[in-house]
Amino acid sequence: MSSQYSNANEALQDKIRYVQDFPEPGVLFEDLTPVLADADAFSVVVDGLAEACEDLGAEVIGGLDARGFLLGSAVAYKMGVGILAIRKAGKLPPPVLHTEYELEYGTAALEIPANGAELKGKKIALVDDVLATGGTLFGARQLLEQAGAEVVGNVVVIEVEGLGGRERLAGTPLVVLRTPEEN
Repeated sequence: MSSQYSNANEALQDKIRYVQDFPEPGVLFEDLTPVLADADAFSVVVDGLAEACEDLGAEVIGGLDARGFLLGSAVAYKMGVGILAIRKAGKLPPPVLHTEYELEYGTAALEIPANGAELKGKKIALVDDVLATGGTLFGARQLLEQAGAEVVGNVVVIEVEGLGGRERLAGTPLVVLRTPEEN
């Protein structure tokens, strides 16, 4: 099947839905739902994410709760590797590995199973939809390092500039499918 899009940037430019003043006044929300719902756009975005994860040498994909599950699962399937769901606290049965991290306004926590998935020494690429403040990706990296894994990079669809996410993730490779010039 040939694509009507030459790359993920083009598909994102065509399909992202912009919603003014959501979730609060002054915010322009970039909704990826139309991208995910369009087979062609979804396919080119997954291809772009998978290529980035392969370039990073990922052996496992870490999908962040919740849209990172959708994208990460498709990427892992395409690459022929496993997917690790990195969950918000309280969603997994014990025992779990747990980490808390700072957000712009407060704290949050992430968890993964403490056993059953051998992560020690594994090279993991983190996949999510949006990089904003970087708190969730930073927390996920801490959690995986606690499990003995190596986070080889962060791969996201879009970046909200000016919120410090890129700076917070300094020292770990970052791949953003939609480049700033196309925001």
